[in-house]
Amino acid sequence: MDNSSNGTIIHIHVPISRVRRSSIPLPQYATEGSSGMDLYADLDEHVTILPGEVATIPTGIRISLPRGFEAQVRPRSGLALEHRITVLNTPGTIDSDYRGEIHVILINFGHLPFVVHSGDRIAQLVIAPVAHVEWTETEALDITDRGEGGFGHTGIRRRQTF
Repeated sequence: MDNSSNGTIIHIHVPISRVRRSSIPLPQYATEGSSGMDLYADLDEHVTILPGEVATIPTGIRISLPRGFEAQVRPRSGLALEHRITVLNTPGTIDSDYRGEIHVILINFGHLPFVVHSGDRIAQLVIAPVAHVEWTETEALDITDRGEGGFGHTGIRRRQTF
């Protein structure tokens, strides 16, 4: 289904500024149907992440989200699949009142060093609405079919191999 034809896409205007004068692209959607925008590394020199190590990669941008929204920093599937590079605190949350430079915490789960160069696409940025909760304390909760069934409560479907 094309969300744009039924009006379900939310458009908001978000102020963005560069931390350094840079030719690095601003976050952008790769395709019309993309949920996340590509985030780019903005580095003075390349960063090598050794196997098992973590690096904080600057993006060179700051944003001013409107109240009621958050930005989520998520991994790029290609980096995860091909290089075992992912965002450590995924999804990383950027609150609407944060005004500092966005950094991405990458971890190398692979067996080889991974080099990040300035301009590399390192993560995705998803803007999402936020609901604030007002708790209502109660002695009992409503009953559901699942109840208190937790991790793995529905079992694992196994493929039969021949």
